[in-house]
Amino acid sequence: MTNKGEIIMGEINMARVDDRLIHGKVMQKWTKGRGTNSVYVVDNATAADDFLKDIYVSTNSTGGLKIKVFSTKEVADEWNKDQFGNDKALIVFKNVKELKESYDNGLPLKEVDVGGAAKKPDTVSQPIGDVSLTQDDINDLKELANDDVEVYFQSVPESRKVNFKA
Repeated sequence: MTNKGEIIMGEINMARVDDRLIHGKVMQKWTKGRGTNSVYVVDNATAADDFLKDIYVSTNSTGGLKIKVFSTKEVADEWNKDQFGNDKALIVFKNVKELKESYDNGLPLKEVDVGGAAKKPDTVSQPIGDVSLTQDDINDLKELANDDVEVYFQSVPESRKVNFKA
C-alpha cells in the first residue's frame, strides 16, 4: 500500500520462452517501453544452483532492473503471495516445459512469446528461425492455447509476430 492507501500490485509485463534466458535481446529490446522494472528467470536447474543464481542476480545490478531467479513452483508461489509486489516483470522461461509447469502451479498467463529455443534431436517443428519445438512442446502449447492463453513466436519486437495454431 502507498501512503494514500492505494494498493500497489505487480504485473506480468511479458512472458517469454528463451533458452538463453538473459542476453542482449532480452535486456535491450524486450524490457524497453513496457515499464519493466524486473526480470524473472524461471529455470528449475538455475534456481537450485546458488552459484548460477548469484551470477544471474548480479547480471544487471547497475542497469536499474531487478533480476530474480525462481523455480516453476517458486514463481507461482511468489505471484500467489502478493502478485509480485510492485514488480513489473518480464518473465523468461528456460523452456516450454517449465512455462507449462509454472502455469499449472498457478502462475496466470494471458499471453506468451516463444522467442528462443535451440534445435534438439527430437525437433519436429520450426515456426520461426530461432525456435525449434518438440512434440511435447507443441502439446504443452496447445494446452495453453486451449485455455485461452495467446501463444506466439517472435524473436525481437521489430520482427513479425507469428501466432501459434492449436
